[in-house]
Amino acid sequence: MEYLSLNNGIKIPCLGFGTMRVQGLAELLPQVIDSGYRLIDTAANYDNEQEVGEGIHRAIKSGIVKREDLFITSKMQILSDGAKNTTAAVENSLRNLGLDYIDLYLIHQPYGDIYGEWRTLEKLHRQGKIKSIGVSNFEPFRLMDLMLHNQIVPAVNQIEVNPWNQMIPEHGFDQEHGIITEAWSPLAENKHDLFNNAQLMGLANKYQKSVQQVILRWVIQRGIVAIPRTSNYEHATSNFNVFDFSLTETEMDMIRELNIGQTTALDHCDPKVVELLSKVVANPIEVGNKRPSHNEWSKQRGLK
Repeated sequence: MEYLSLNNGIKIPCLGFGTMRVQGLAELLPQVIDSGYRLIDTAANYDNEQEVGEGIHRAIKSGIVKREDLFITSKMQILSDGAKNTTAAVENSLRNLGLDYIDLYLIHQPYGDIYGEWRTLEKLHRQGKIKSIGVSNFEPFRLMDLMLHNQIVPAVNQIEVNPWNQMIPEHGFDQEHGIITEAWSPLAENKHDLFNNAQLMGLANKYQKSVQQVILRWVIQRGIVAIPRTSNYEHATSNFNVFDFSLTETEMDMIRELNIGQTTALDHCDPKVVELLSKVVANPIEVGNKRPSHNEWSKQRGLK
């Protein structure tokens, strides 16, 4: 495993295991962890924190890994009153996961009361309940505004990054300000027949790797944390097998030429997306709220 350093000195694995819509996590995660994964990524709105926690505890109890060797990430849903409800959201995640602390907690979307949320996350970080705090799906202007009016610079910005949508300016901004970029959907869910791309297939043949492994290696060599997801154990172990080869600068540039700068999922700057995503979530302390979960809503849309 290769690691990157966050702006607070904490090490983060450069390859993680995503859990959105992944089935059988309680059984799969111990196997995945045993194969080498240490970063596990979940979210309140994935509706699987309890199952993720069960899988983690099975791995620890069986002696596969110690808690301190794992890097667990979760994310907060959109809140209308972040100052009031963020603590409850974090405590709910801790309870669901069965953990005393979370390694990285992210504001999942750049909507709602992000400033109230962030200031409360800063307090929870100082209390030790969260080791690092960050954001997800934030554009550079959102990040700059957040940094200018708060004390802690986000450790991570988790955004869509893949060969079709390489987020070159966004990653550059993150690097300039000491923020680690994480890639969700690094394999683009094979949109636009990515796995049959001639250039990528040529590299796969050269290195005796799969196209997926070439893509993940490309992400990691950019200094970006890759978080692929799969319900298939064999695919998960294959995705992890990317540390025994390196792409040349020429090959990195060749993949860069594939960039079309268009999302393969959704545009977070689209007002309709803002409205739709805001309908997905609910404050964690509200009782009887019947809004659909992120998983329920996104199944038909392929969204993150």
